[in-house]
Amino acid sequence: MIRVALDTNILAYAEGVGDSPRCARAIQLIERLPPEQVVLPTQTLGELFRVLTGKAKREAALTREAIMAWTDSFEVADSSWSAFQRAMDLAIDHRLQIWDALIMAVAAENHCRLLLSEDLQNGFTWNGITVINPFTETSSPLLDNILKIG
Repeated sequence: MIRVALDTNILAYAEGVGDSPRCARAIQLIERLPPEQVVLPTQTLGELFRVLTGKAKREAALTREAIMAWTDSFEVADSSWSAFQRAMDLAIDHRLQIWDALIMAVAAENHCRLLLSEDLQNGFTWNGITVINPFTETSSPLLDNILKIG
């Protein structure tokens, strides 16, 4: 079973924050992913809270409900000290932002093969996990296989 981690931007688009094509694509993608294969790093949920209350100006109580709905649907992966240590190495060695690096380290620690993200370099592979930008024209055979496309 291939496990897939979702970055904040995927969740934010699915919550309606962003342009219509990306929001529709995020919803379609999430609906097609097998729930038992999806992992949400805790960091993504914290960032989602910030995006929904800040950028989207959603009430904090409504934002909490949205985040709880995500946690009801998918496995949540906590950040560990070892993941943070690996994230620091990623930030230094590959010049990633520390919070993006933490999401990637937590995904790797939880045996994910893919991290769906618009923010990181499409195709970047580290420690067995590959970043896939699901909004690009080029498809990923691994993601297509999970989604049962073509």
